[in-house]
Amino acid sequence: MTTEEAHQQRLTRNVNELLQELRVAQAGVQILFGFLLAVAFTDTDARAGTDIHTIHVVTVMLTTFSTALLIAPAAWHRMLFRRGQRARIVRVANRCAVAGLGFPAAAMTGTVLLLTKIVLGGTPAILLTAATATIFTILWFATPLQCRCSVAEATPVDERDRRPKDGSESGKV
Repeated sequence: MTTEEAHQQRLTRNVNELLQELRVAQAGVQILFGFLLAVAFTDTDARAGTDIHTIHVVTVMLTTFSTALLIAPAAWHRMLFRRGQRARIVRVANRCAVAGLGFPAAAMTGTVLLLTKIVLGGTPAILLTAATATIFTILWFATPLQCRCSVAEATPVDERDRRPKDGSESGKV
């Protein structure tokens, strides 16, 4: 097997793994989006004040941005299918996925704020929302970044995964 074949196989695996991971995230975001749309047509929402409506609209927009970012890699893959752009697809898809994770975390935190403000009001809503934001921050961002840094320090970089100095696409993806 040549180096180019191994590189193409790795790119294929990376695309497949990324798209599979995004399927999980997309389902959750789409369910949240449907829930948030349905809330707008309830009696409770009709009686809510401006602060609740503002939280609701902001949360819907966060979910919308999340949907755009998490579905973008599938669109890129489909639009560039068999065009020799797999390395670019992996790079862009990875960036979209990482950015896209911030939005559902914020949207779910906003949903907790929306519901707890209506049901519990004031201080409990703030405390539960802060706890939710903390959990997402720790589990989705801080802990993986800490692991990433410790792995990078402990593991030597494999020579074949280094990006060529000429900036071509045959390097690490």
